[in-house]
Amino acid sequence: MNRLISILILILSFNVMASSEKEVPNIVSVDWVKERLTDERLVILDIREYEEFKQGHVEGAVNIPGLANLFDQETWLLPKLDHLQNLFSKAGIDNNSLVVTYDNGDFFWAARAYWILEVLGHQNVGILEYAYGSYLQENLPNSKEDTVVTAKTFVPRVDNDQIQTKLSTLMAIGKETIIDGRANDHYLGKNSIAKRFGHIPTAKNYPCTDNFQVTDEGAKMKNWDELAALYKDIPKDKEVILYCQGGAESALNYIVLQKLGYKASIYDGSWKEWGNDPVVPIENPSAKSM
Repeated sequence: MNRLISILILILSFNVMASSEKEVPNIVSVDWVKERLTDERLVILDIREYEEFKQGHVEGAVNIPGLANLFDQETWLLPKLDHLQNLFSKAGIDNNSLVVTYDNGDFFWAARAYWILEVLGHQNVGILEYAYGSYLQENLPNSKEDTVVTAKTFVPRVDNDQIQTKLSTLMAIGKETIIDGRANDHYLGKNSIAKRFGHIPTAKNYPCTDNFQVTDEGAKMKNWDELAALYKDIPKDKEVILYCQGGAESALNYIVLQKLGYKASIYDGSWKEWGNDPVVPIENPSAKSM
């Protein structure tokens, strides 16, 4: 009977989540965080390495180093579900939590944490507009002490619509919009982390670094008018598949495009998988110019 009651509670919570509106903006202002510092639902995730976290962080933030926790260490794809469930439960996240992520200024670590939470069905997540730096140090309470976390029960509801595979990406060539979030020299085939050089055929290049600017106060996301102008030529009547080097950088494009009204998803294998497969097609502009 107790087990039946627990199942019914979980089903009810899923229905509530599905019907509720997103409370956390895609890109979260510092003022938004300030207004909710006393809200017990607020969970701030610091996605930097622990050594950086110990030197100073937003007070109350929970440290989740991105490289060690947001990738399967063997496949470099999404970690196993039980790992993620345990990770976010220990971080104090449950289905009611309002989650805000930040990192050291790359933004793609915080963005990957955002995307993973959405893949697991948690919609109330946003990325902080500033990376860690002098602006956050001056405008939010800071600490050098480890945060004491009360673990909660994170219940994942996997949304497969947010994930693309090598096969689904292959089938999308010429049909859907494919966006390459790598630096332009990688897109053009001048550099590569894989055996092959170039990009997925028909892919358009929108480097994830174009979404933010580096300031003396810390890296900052561009405002929405600038971001809308950046992506204005992408049609909204097609789905958008995003890829990058290894599934992290493209998560930043994902956050922005999602807010701008696009139906976006990420090919998690990205170039590290595609570029090492001799069977799938590529385009290499640098080879044509030789």
